[in-house]
Amino acid sequence: MRLHTLVASLALLISSAALAEAPNYAVGAQYDTTHVYVAPGDVDAFVKSFTATFGGQSTKQVVVTVTPTPSSTSSQLVQTPVGTVSVFGFRTPVPYPFGLERTGYLVTDLDAAVKAANAAGAATLVAPFDDPIGRDAVVTWPGGVNMQLYWHTKKPAYVAFEHVPENRIYLPAESADAFTKAFVRFAHGKVVSDDRHAPGIEIGRKDGTYRRIRIESTYGKATVLVTDGHLDWPYGTELTGYEVGDLDATLKRAKDSGAKVVVDAHAEGNRRAAMLQFPGGYVAEVHSGQ
Repeated sequence: MRLHTLVASLALLISSAALAEAPNYAVGAQYDTTHVYVAPGDVDAFVKSFTATFGGQSTKQVVVTVTPTPSSTSSQLVQTPVGTVSVFGFRTPVPYPFGLERTGYLVTDLDAAVKAANAAGAATLVAPFDDPIGRDAVVTWPGGVNMQLYWHTKKPAYVAFEHVPENRIYLPAESADAFTKAFVRFAHGKVVSDDRHAPGIEIGRKDGTYRRIRIESTYGKATVLVTDGHLDWPYGTELTGYEVGDLDATLKRAKDSGAKVVVDAHAEGNRRAAMLQFPGGYVAEVHSGQ
């Protein structure tokens, strides 16, 4: 029994050391996108409103297959100074589990990155496959957080963001620590704050507190919002929080371009924040200050 215990301990140490020495496969926050799925008829209105609100521009729309099984969607990349979105308008039913992934993260080596994610605690939800410009996979983290990892045949070169957006991840208490530990290991990131008494107004409550974990890595920012799921709409439906220099001006541009302010601007400690819903249904948190 002692020999078996020693062998198991050595195996664990070797595994931990290998994980600690695993390279960081991230490229940079400006290469990470939020995946936005809208009906084909809403794509143009969404892109027009999103760029009018945040600036930037869209790549040319193409109709392609972006899944490992047959499907058809319009696809375009909308790049702004405060965040990038990949917009999909599927002409066919969306094959499972696509549409459930929240982000796409560019990596330097797809197969190695998937293995590193597995070693850190993620499961491979969609095994690596070819797409028209590279390769992709989808992994799922503790708590059911799905993320796409992708690699391009031709290395892209994008300008760094003026403000790095935050991936907003709502999780129950039972899985928040497991997700945080696994993702931080994979991303070579760090927990910059873990506030167990963050003000409830941040998740739409009139009083009380909740736990908020903020993570930073080469992939960008992530905020884990730990709740009991008793949330008023639209909290929990937003995938990304966008930092802007002038919140009031941003909200005006949004309203003028067809978006709706679904949570009015309000104070959140050292931030002012609001929530927008764009044509097609995409909900986004917007804030100024840190």
